[in-house]
Amino acid sequence: MNEVRLAIVGFGNMGSAHAACVHSGKIQGLRLAAVCDISEVRRTLCREKYPDVPVFSDAREMFASGLADAALVAVPHRLHAEIGIQAIQAGLHLLSEKPLDARLSRARQLVDAANAGDRVFAIMFNQRTNPLFRRAREIVRSGELGHLKRSIWIITNWYRSQRYYDSGAWRATWAGEGGGVLLNQAPHNLDLWQWICGMPKSLVGFCDIAKYHDIEVEDDATIYARYANGAVGTFITTTGEYPGTNRLEIAGELGKIVIEEGTLKWWRLRESEKGIRFSADSNSPAINMDYEEIRPSERETAHAGILQNFTNAILFGESLISPGADGLNQLELTNAAYLSSWLGNREIELPLDADRYDCELDARALRSKYHATEADSVEVSVYSPRWQVNW
Repeated sequence: MNEVRLAIVGFGNMGSAHAACVHSGKIQGLRLAAVCDISEVRRTLCREKYPDVPVFSDAREMFASGLADAALVAVPHRLHAEIGIQAIQAGLHLLSEKPLDARLSRARQLVDAANAGDRVFAIMFNQRTNPLFRRAREIVRSGELGHLKRSIWIITNWYRSQRYYDSGAWRATWAGEGGGVLLNQAPHNLDLWQWICGMPKSLVGFCDIAKYHDIEVEDDATIYARYANGAVGTFITTTGEYPGTNRLEIAGELGKIVIEEGTLKWWRLRESEKGIRFSADSNSPAINMDYEEIRPSERETAHAGILQNFTNAILFGESLISPGADGLNQLELTNAAYLSSWLGNREIELPLDADRYDCELDARALRSKYHATEADSVEVSVYSPRWQVNW
């Protein structure tokens, strides 16, 4: 095989942007081979824009056509796992948009299906291509910060207008999207948080419904997390603040790192704080440390970087930047935060009881204003700077 033929499911905002990137030839070894969408209007737009690309109304039919080697699923969240499983069962490699699904239970089924085969399975966590977050992971995982004490991520620059939420009938509904800022915008940051610091053993979620917008899900959320080694973490996000903040701080026994404004700042203690704490002969000792500022020498490759990596994994066996199974951790954090909030901010132990979560989500979906027969608005797009790391 000298090229990968890609079929895209969903020609909405993200799907059309992916199609534009692939069709332009930007991704070496990847060709846009087919597109599927249930909307006749969007299918017509796709044919007009890409007259050389076959267009389908049924994903199963497209998967069985023999036109593609791989599928990219870019549909509403609640359908990611269902369609992803169909692609895997048809023998295709799979790249899923984030999140893996709205429900952890379904995402686990998708991962099980992928693990049963030999196809490449990845998820579009494009912010993993940012060199600062990659360096932060190296520092933490190498032990250069020592045992972690605390992390706090303030990520409040995911600003969205009411028009954004009105752009699709499924958006910001429990039945259609399955959640709000924690499921749509912040999955990138939740993934990076656990990718760098690891998964907590429990968390408490505070999710404010319709705090800033006319929607039925949360647009403001805070998560408090506890880790097995005694460390704690806080995650704060919203789509209702402007200007927002993007600041990650991680403290350990050997110093701390702060990522903000496109710079990683690193304070390195020359000896462990724990040792100093019990041996110092003064109340507030001066602690020797080194300081370094790291600015990226490489740029964030974002969506195109994940697409190229996915292609290279199929053609050459390259290691995946964002393996599909990694999407389980982000979704577990999101679902657990929702369940905690729904149960009166109860502390939720991980692993999450996905069945309990599904029962609670089902109750909210029954009251949702969204109905699957409603037609969404049509928006053909290209990659936007707001989809990359925004300082």
